[in-house]
Amino acid sequence: MSKSLSKNDAKQRIEKLREEIRHHRYLYHVLDTQEISEAALDSLKHELAQLEDEYPEFITSDSPTQRVAGVPQDGFTKVTHSRIMLSLNDAFSFNDLQEWEKRLQRITEQAFTYYAEIKMDGLAVSLRYEDGVLVQGATRGNGKVGEDVTANLRTINDIPIKLRGDYPKVLEVRGEVYMSKKQFEKLNKAEDGKYANPRNTAAGTLRQLNPQLVADRKLNFMAYDCVTDLGVVGHSDVHETVMEYGFPSNSYNTRCNTLSDVQKFYEAMMKKREKLPYWIDGIVINVDELVVFRDLGVVGKAPRGSIAYKFPAEQTTTVIEDIQVQVGRTGALTPVAYLQPVQVAGTTVSRATLHNDDEIKRLDVRIGDTVIIEKAGDIIPDIIQVLPKLRKKNSRAYQFPRKCPECKTPVIRGEDAVAHYCPNLDCPARHRERLYHFVSKAGLDIVGLGPKIIDQLMDIGLVHDFADIFKLTADDLFQLEGFAEKSAMKLVNEIKVASLTTLPELLQALGIRHVGEETSLTIAHTFGSFEELLAADLSILNAIPDIGDVVAESIYSYFRDKAHKAHLDELLEFIEFDKSKKIIAIKGSNVLDGKSVVITGALSKMTRYEAKKLVRQHGGKASSSVSKQTGYIVVGDNPGSKYDRAKELGVAILSEQEFLKLINS
Repeated sequence: MSKSLSKNDAKQRIEKLREEIRHHRYLYHVLDTQEISEAALDSLKHELAQLEDEYPEFITSDSPTQRVAGVPQDGFTKVTHSRIMLSLNDAFSFNDLQEWEKRLQRITEQAFTYYAEIKMDGLAVSLRYEDGVLVQGATRGNGKVGEDVTANLRTINDIPIKLRGDYPKVLEVRGEVYMSKKQFEKLNKAEDGKYANPRNTAAGTLRQLNPQLVADRKLNFMAYDCVTDLGVVGHSDVHETVMEYGFPSNSYNTRCNTLSDVQKFYEAMMKKREKLPYWIDGIVINVDELVVFRDLGVVGKAPRGSIAYKFPAEQTTTVIEDIQVQVGRTGALTPVAYLQPVQVAGTTVSRATLHNDDEIKRLDVRIGDTVIIEKAGDIIPDIIQVLPKLRKKNSRAYQFPRKCPECKTPVIRGEDAVAHYCPNLDCPARHRERLYHFVSKAGLDIVGLGPKIIDQLMDIGLVHDFADIFKLTADDLFQLEGFAEKSAMKLVNEIKVASLTTLPELLQALGIRHVGEETSLTIAHTFGSFEELLAADLSILNAIPDIGDVVAESIYSYFRDKAHKAHLDELLEFIEFDKSKKIIAIKGSNVLDGKSVVITGALSKMTRYEAKKLVRQHGGKASSSVSKQTGYIVVGDNPGSKYDRAKELGVAILSEQEFLKLINS
């Protein structure tokens, strides 16, 4: 991001980033609350560190990169740490690790290996023992002065009150207090889901003035270091020694000879993290040899010999470079933000959806803004928050276009609609999107025929409308990039296979506004044939159960449009309806009879489309929104707001495995 900035712009950006980070770090470390996610805050800190690295003349002693944030609360006695509790610098990629290693090798010529540890998502504390007995436990606070929470720490069963084995007269161990997944879910269920995340919950619990309440919440502890000189050679030996004294240390921690070994450990823990009984957000890599580690020293407020390697964030920050509006097959105008490319959830992201004009106004999104983006699964990310303190002074509110960006027709917006529409049925953008939809999985599912090939066919004039697809020959396809005889014949055969379809499948493929899977099935079941549907007047369509006035008007208008009717007449010359397939599949059971079922998140054993088919086969109705009338919500990975809404309304929640077990019962 910094390469395009002038020196003056860089200085201003650094100053704004510092103020923003100070604000959020205060909320996070002192008040145990958050306005933005930890991942988003990490992204801001990473940008600031990069800018200060490029412009070292702007580094100041009070920069967030040079200090540990947080001040003790007045409710507890202050404790001065015998040795400062340092923070760690972050790495977000293997390349970051390699750069870190190069810096170490420039400082020392001594050989070293690594000790990789699980990075627990909790609260750092320091425990002091005298003659083997716990005498004081304190939070990190600002790194130098923390809070005395000894009475609360004594309630944690993982923390020994008296040491075992051959321990030194004075011992100071440091580690992480955290809350297990099971305990967090239990607590949230008992208190109506009021807790945002386990880290804040553990921190808030440890700062309760009533030790009994802390005991009831059953916190855990995991040791990660020892300030006392134990006379051992490596950091790995420290872990083994404190375990002998009675402290838990993570069993996954491991010695690594090279960064390649570290990377393998990192990837293995990413795969295991969901099954672990506690939350983790990455790994910590330490130079294992203690002599080398100490010689490397400290830079700012972080040890040179340690680094936190964070898992790919599902939230991060970036800058909006432009906002453009795309026109869909139904004419809906969707604003899309073009972003400075950034890594989120393991992939590089350069675009994010803004949904509609109302969302733009709600967020007050502007070109040039610094924003937080969130990515769930493999879908296009959302912009969830703007950071206005980082906004340029001459910034102006975004104005939604009044005309279609493709055909320049004035856009419309219904009284009850949130989206703007291009009403021009011949809009070239709408037409192209309709063809994309027609061949997609949600349409006739023509395998091997996607948007890129459709674009090529349209550009050379071979495809203008639906019927043209069924006129294609192998010779036509030879003109396209990447096609040989075998691949051309294969696609021609796939097109032929798709010409044998059913009425609901064809209805959905046409891309009629407001007509999706459920509506297509209802219409097909009601009329039975295309001829009957075409002959139906508006009053008949209005009378169909589950078909409202708006949907009925949309269907009626589509089939009365002269251009659509001409295209449809030509298309039907190539379409054969499969009489062997019933319009609505034979039910496997009535276990979902009459129930509305919502599918959300990424499923592992099937697609959402396949899951919806199963819902219908077993008597249910596949719905896209959660309400009090929802019977079940089936939840996959990264479910999003629908899952939160279901919990709020008390809707029955099923995992994918529970859903399959239910319908197979």
